[in-house]
Amino acid sequence: MTDLKVEGMTCHHCVMAVTKALEGVAGVRKAEVDLDAGRARVDGDADVQAMIAAVQDEGYQASLLAG
Repeated sequence: MTDLKVEGMTCHHCVMAVTKALEGVAGVRKAEVDLDAGRARVDGDADVQAMIAAVQDEGYQASLLAG
């Protein structure tokens, strides 16, 4: 599991856009995006930088959550 901090989401459409972007990255099996927490939990072995880039391509900011 990889946890990402996602900034800039304001609605359900944002959640769907980030989910779709993450699930389009090679190696991602499933992405669960939480609007209220501002985070995404990603299951898979995808490259973290590729996931961050996919989120940024949708217009949001993303970073790896330590832990």
